[in-house]
Amino acid sequence: MPLSDWAAIFDMDGVVVDTVGLHFKAWKRVFEEHGVPFTFDDYKAKVDGIPRRDGARAILTGLDDAGIERACDIKQGYFLEMLDREKIPAYPGTVNLIKSIRGSGRKAALISSSRNLPRIIKSAGVEDIWDAIVTGTEVTKGKPDPQVFLMAAERVKMTPARCVVIEDATQGVEAAKRGGMKCIGIDRHGDPARLAKADLVVQDLGEIGLSNVEALFR
Repeated sequence: MPLSDWAAIFDMDGVVVDTVGLHFKAWKRVFEEHGVPFTFDDYKAKVDGIPRRDGARAILTGLDDAGIERACDIKQGYFLEMLDREKIPAYPGTVNLIKSIRGSGRKAALISSSRNLPRIIKSAGVEDIWDAIVTGTEVTKGKPDPQVFLMAAERVKMTPARCVVIEDATQGVEAAKRGGMKCIGIDRHGDPARLAKADLVVQDLGEIGLSNVEALFR
C-alpha cells in the first residue's frame, strides 16, 4: 500500500450512523416537558452536532447549570431507552468510502461529542473500521472549536492541512475550517447553503469516490 499522504476524519451522528431521529425524539420529549416547543429546524440549528450541554442551554435558556445538567441526564436516559429498542443503521455510502480510504493505505478516524459512541457504533456494526477514535469523554471544547478534529489528526499522525473532515452539521463544518482542514459537507436535509463553508457538499457519500476526496488536496 502507498504511504498515506492524507487522512479522513468522520463525524459519527448523521455521517456514519443515522441517530438523528433518536436524538431529536429524546430532546423533543425533554424540552416539551419544560414547556418549550421544539421543531426539527430547531434541532438542526441549535442542537445538532454540538455537545449535549451546549444544545440544552441553547433551548432551555432559563435554567441554571444544575438544571441544564438534570435535563441532559434525562435526555441521555430517554436516548438509551430508544437505543435498546431500535438498532442504529449505518449509511452504506459512508461505510464504502471508509473502506476505500483504508484500502488505499490512508487512515480514517471517527469523532463524536457523544459519550454513547461505543454503544452506537457497536449497534451499527461499524466498531472495527477505524484507525483512531475520539469520544465525547475526551473533549473539553465543543464545536465550532476544532479541538476534537485536531485530536483525531494527531492520533492518525497527520497535519491538519492533510486531513479532510466529513460533517453534516454547520458547527462541525465551521470547526473543520477553523482547524485548517478540508471539509466535505453532507446535506441530508435539502439545505446545502447551511454547509457552504465546506469544500464539497453532497447529499450522500455514495455520490463520490476516492478520486473526489484526493482532488481536494491537489
